[in-house]
Amino acid sequence: MSFNHVVVWLDQAEAHVIHFTRDAAESEVIKTASVHSQHRKSGVDASIESEQNPDYLNEIATAIEAAQEILIVGPGQEKLVFIKHLEKQHAAVAAKVVSVETVDHPNDGQLLAYARKYFVKEGIMH
Repeated sequence: MSFNHVVVWLDQAEAHVIHFTRDAAESEVIKTASVHSQHRKSGVDASIESEQNPDYLNEIATAIEAAQEILIVGPGQEKLVFIKHLEKQHAAVAAKVVSVETVDHPNDGQLLAYARKYFVKEGIMH
């Protein structure tokens, strides 16, 4: 099935990627390798760590590159680190981002409902 819309919820540990239409959805979770292999040093900014883990950000970018419209959400700074990474490394994907929003920690069902509501409200749900 072809999905035109995608929502990405991410923090420094993992990304939830949901490709969807009005009636169907597929989801996946992408985890950063550093979550299991490294212990964060006290006082180290998580966004700096993510910038030093481009494989994680590239994997997310690859997972969403086929979408036509992308909504990026998350609780902290990671979503901003990701959009900057897209602009530098994946300009074609960055051009498809319709918004970057602050969203706490929804489950996948809540995230999908939020994204569908957003796209309908903006008049871009096909």
